[in-house]
Amino acid sequence: MPCLNVSTNVNLEGVDTSAILAEASKSVASIIGKPEAYVMVVLKGSVPMAFGGTQEPAGYGELVSIGGLNPAVNKKLSAGISSILESKLSIPKSRFYLKFNDSKGSDFGWNGSTF
Repeated sequence: MPCLNVSTNVNLEGVDTSAILAEASKSVASIIGKPEAYVMVVLKGSVPMAFGGTQEPAGYGELVSIGGLNPAVNKKLSAGISSILESKLSIPKSRFYLKFNDSKGSDFGWNGSTF
């Protein structure tokens, strides 16, 4: 059930968000080693945001997963997601934070119950 939630100050009007969502979903599933059928990706644009004192393109993301995260995986996820945002939204890798949260199944609701 990995869930990637990304917010950016970049305006997404006219941007092919479907391609970003698809690439991010595939990347998360592949790197964590979970079926893509359980991956959720949320992308929010035009979020007021400053990074390093400027409002140049920037982003913040959180990735929650029930298992599958560790220092090596997190490093690969950071590289993969930041590369997607850099190529698709021109957000420099140095202007993107990604927080990881390895959660217990009982802390996540799905299908009217928990995992």
